[in-house]
Amino acid sequence: MQAPLYQVKAEFFRMLGHPVRIRVLELLQNGPVSVRDLLIDIDIEPSNLSQQLAVLRRSGIVVSTREGSTVTYALAGGDVAELLRAARRILTELLAGQSALLAELQDTDQPEQPAPH
Repeated sequence: MQAPLYQVKAEFFRMLGHPVRIRVLELLQNGPVSVRDLLIDIDIEPSNLSQQLAVLRRSGIVVSTREGSTVTYALAGGDVAELLRAARRILTELLAGQSALLAELQDTDQPEQPAPH
């Protein structure tokens, strides 16, 4: 029996739910990047990066190529980059709304100033 679509979507988002995986996907938006460059940009242990890249590769979101000793990763398709851009737009709107609410709270938190005589 096949899992319902909402469950498959939840699994997909759960797979994305790791900061290193999100950072890797962000770095790959502009084109293929070598593992060596990913390590420089992300600053984590090679074994940890390798684990996270394996998860992304198994999911089919990224693909890898090897040239000699250099392994390079790339997004499997442009839809992932579009998803990241959509997430950025959503977060920007949410945070803008929160900062507007914070400003409103701070304004209303100020004591009333007595009117000048």
